[in-house]
Amino acid sequence: MLKKHGQLYFSSLFFSDTLAIVLAWFLAYTIRFKVQFFPLVHGIPDSTIYQIALIPIWVVFLINVKIFDLYQPLQGKSRLTQYFTIIKVTIVSVLMLTALTFFYRDGSFSRIVVVYFWFLVTILMILSHWIARRLLLAARERGYRLQNVLIAGDGELGQLVVDKINLHPEIGFSIVGYLTGEKENVGISRGDYKVLGEYKDLSRLIKENDVDQLFIALSMKEHDRLENVLAFLEKETVDVKVVPDLLRYMNIQSGVEELDGMPIVNLAESPLYGWNVIVKRLSDVVLSSLAILAASPIMLLVLILIKLESKGPVFYRQERMGLDQNVFSMLKFRSMKVDAEDQSGPVWARENDDRRTRLGTFLRSTSLDELPQLFNVFIGDMSLVGPRPERPVFIDEFKQSIPNYMLRLKMKAGLTGWAQVNGWRGNTSLERRIECDLYYIKNWSMLFDIKIIFMTVWKGFVNRHAY
Repeated sequence: MLKKHGQLYFSSLFFSDTLAIVLAWFLAYTIRFKVQFFPLVHGIPDSTIYQIALIPIWVVFLINVKIFDLYQPLQGKSRLTQYFTIIKVTIVSVLMLTALTFFYRDGSFSRIVVVYFWFLVTILMILSHWIARRLLLAARERGYRLQNVLIAGDGELGQLVVDKINLHPEIGFSIVGYLTGEKENVGISRGDYKVLGEYKDLSRLIKENDVDQLFIALSMKEHDRLENVLAFLEKETVDVKVVPDLLRYMNIQSGVEELDGMPIVNLAESPLYGWNVIVKRLSDVVLSSLAILAASPIMLLVLILIKLESKGPVFYRQERMGLDQNVFSMLKFRSMKVDAEDQSGPVWARENDDRRTRLGTFLRSTSLDELPQLFNVFIGDMSLVGPRPERPVFIDEFKQSIPNYMLRLKMKAGLTGWAQVNGWRGNTSLERRIECDLYYIKNWSMLFDIKIIFMTVWKGFVNRHAY
């Protein structure tokens, strides 16, 4: 719906960004070769080459605008969020174009022009977005193409609909008020808007307020009134939208789909489907292979040291639960005594745990004991990035006491994750860890995975809760 009613806004952004790219490229060329702040070495190149180059430049920018969702509704985020996204788009696009010129052998483009272009296109795109938004909001304030919206339902769901609409002034909806099923509610205010009447007053209120859009937002206990509300609309021409009272049940990747004309509401779904599965699995295989090769000298040294320190196996296999509750054997370097859980049973490691070996204390504090899990990633039990896998015995306990805990299992378990790079690992708050895991699943993308991998490397593997 936002895309449909926000077409004017997003189309204006598209055309203004295209103009910004073209203008920035020609300005960069002019400043470099006409103004000449720096002396020329090879003379002035033919401008035709630079004109033709605009085609791949525009295509690359268009691809990155799509990847970074630059034209998606901001949903209440600050304008700075959009400006930072523009900076990311311009940086990645310029880097991609620089890499592409490596294959162009008929000539070379001035590096100074590229620097000028990056600076100018960033400024002009930020400026174009600011101007487009200001112009559209000014037009909306003057009543240009505003659509009056009436909300049928003054409860929690109806008020939530109003809040969501107000987050998006660019779509041009103007709330006129609420309808209610309770006579005593008529005339009271729900935030900034009044309850104008009962459902039976629908036809009269549509005419009095020149209503264009009706949002039906009835709670589940009011759904028996839906038929009556729709009956009142038989002689009206307003656009009708029904908001189901399912928001409290909607979790990861929720949304509405269509199957042969039949609407289907997704309450929870894994983001890994279609090409997403192939791309993530391919990246896991490639990166885990490279990591195994790079870490093989360290793993060989650890293997030898474990053998020299104590009797027993080098590796420790532990049952963990992963995607869709599938149980697998997770590999670790043995860091505890062979009979560590004979008396205690399955328990979490604790600070100053006397079950650890001397070498094991070091391995756990540096996360080196986790290196064999690269093989779990390579064979497909785990992914490089995802929620950390937990033991089935603990999951049986957590799922009874922690809401939405099982939603973590809609994504393949990871060697590292959003919770871990934010410090929530080991014996820390399960609630905060799950919050991070669900945020990761809701917002998953390959770029997010790459960010987490870089954060893991940047922050190192040492953590005060790793014991």
